[in-house]
Amino acid sequence: MSNTYLTAEELSVRIKYDARTIRDQLKDAIFLEGIHYIRPFGGRKILFIWESVEDLMLFGYSDVLPTK
Repeated sequence: MSNTYLTAEELSVRIKYDARTIRDQLKDAIFLEGIHYIRPFGGRKILFIWESVEDLMLFGYSDVLPTK
């Protein structure tokens, strides 16, 4: 499966939220690291996984989060 990786600015265009809101309010409150976004190579840059974000918006957490 191929994933589409987006910066906060690119994601903001798709979901109609300000990039700053995504970084400051949604990241870690709504979007979870390793599921909805990654930090490639352990760096500071954040890339959002479009397919996971889209699933979260369409189906909510109950159908998106992996079960243990």
